[in-house]
Amino acid sequence: MKVESLGKHLIVEFYDCDEKALSDVHYIQEIMIDAAKAAKTTIIDTIFHSFKPFGVSGVIVIAESHLAIHTWPEHKFASVDFFTCGNNSNPWKAFDLMRKKLKSKHFSVMKMKRGLLLK
Repeated sequence: MKVESLGKHLIVEFYDCDEKALSDVHYIQEIMIDAAKAAKTTIIDTIFHSFKPFGVSGVIVIAESHLAIHTWPEHKFASVDFFTCGNNSNPWKAFDLMRKKLKSKHFSVMKMKRGLLLK
């Protein structure tokens, strides 16, 4: 019996990030779009919001599922989900790009297989 999955889900915590980057809703949206493209996904829609006094939340709906981010600039922290389905996309490419663009010095990643199929 072979076990396959419908999707790959990376639950990521980025620590010691660039505080200015985490506060800039336009920058966060731009790099999340770049991350979706790096992962070879198909962007359907985006929504991003800037909180006062600081912080950003955003979601990119992709044909393959979604990418989401929440930032806490005051703690130099970002929480990010990269959830992709199918065999053509690669959430690790999105992870690599985001780690570099946020200038994260430390991170943790939990990888999950979603929708397990027994064949």
